[in-house]
Amino acid sequence: MTTEHRIVVLGAGYAGLSAARRAAKIKGVRVTVVDARAEFVDRVRLHQALAGQQVPRADLGEVLAGKGIEFVQARVERIDTAAHRIRLADGGTRCYDTLVYALGSSGDRSAVPGATEFAYSVAVPEDIGRMPALSGRIAVVGGGATGIEVASELAESRPDLPVSLISADEPGGWLSAKAHNHIRAVLDRLGVRVRADVKVAAVTADGLELVDGERVPAETVLWTTGFGVPRVAADSGLAVDPRGRVLVDDELRSRSHPDIYAVGDAAVIAGPDGRDLRMACATAIPAGTYAATAIAARLRGKEPAAREYRYVFQCISLGRRDGVIQFVHADDSNARTVLTGRTAAWFKEQIVRMVGKVAQE
Repeated sequence: MTTEHRIVVLGAGYAGLSAARRAAKIKGVRVTVVDARAEFVDRVRLHQALAGQQVPRADLGEVLAGKGIEFVQARVERIDTAAHRIRLADGGTRCYDTLVYALGSSGDRSAVPGATEFAYSVAVPEDIGRMPALSGRIAVVGGGATGIEVASELAESRPDLPVSLISADEPGGWLSAKAHNHIRAVLDRLGVRVRADVKVAAVTADGLELVDGERVPAETVLWTTGFGVPRVAADSGLAVDPRGRVLVDDELRSRSHPDIYAVGDAAVIAGPDGRDLRMACATAIPAGTYAATAIAARLRGKEPAAREYRYVFQCISLGRRDGVIQFVHADDSNARTVLTGRTAAWFKEQIVRMVGKVAQE
């Protein structure tokens, strides 16, 4: 009697679902996905949900069942690496032969006093559910892609809410001059008050205190900078970096436990130049697919092909009618081509729809 090889995927985000879908095509395996959420919500649409827009949702049980994948809705508590067993918070367990660790990341507000008490993250679907009704002055902290998208989406859809964007760096400053200048121009047009090159010292019940002593009044503070990962890997004895992300080799296997693969935000994935690959669906989806491909090769007794990454562009929404598409070289450095305006908004929407298919098809 042939025993099926048990592949358990922890996490049903972009990386986990990509790995599970590919793994389900391997002959002689049984794939199980474990996630605390019952639904998949596109993380790249959370700024739209925050602004009150309806965003697509997918029932994970239904989607995965249609692909022959078992779904277990439960929070992962610990990995018993010696017994190859997952302990779940509800008291249940799942055994594995190969594990894919893809528990993702969430917002981290611990770096500044008062942020945990008085600011709100916009990093995972639960953040939107916990958010009170937006009112009064809005201060968005963080000039990265999330901060830019949140500020512009709110300014466009809720012109009744004065929006400020507070950042230690210039919003979009890592992009080419054309892309960066367009972002600033659109934020200005939408009425977003941008404060760059300033740092937040504390968050209070009525706004922000900056390092230089200035106060920024706000009824709502949205924190879009900083991230954290679950402690499951660290608590289970896997080799991790200081942030708790799993250290992996070139095949995305845990350096300390090679029967565990780690992908997505919860892993430290090195690029061709030694730098960590950026946290994005453009990293997570190929990583999940590669991990499953590597597992398939090893089950056939072969060495996996070398992992390759090729970035093509970075996409930033600036409301529903504008955006920036920064084309990049394979190593993620800026190329000359930039799309802006309605063309960029349409382009970004097509990319988001395509990305969403990882869970919806």
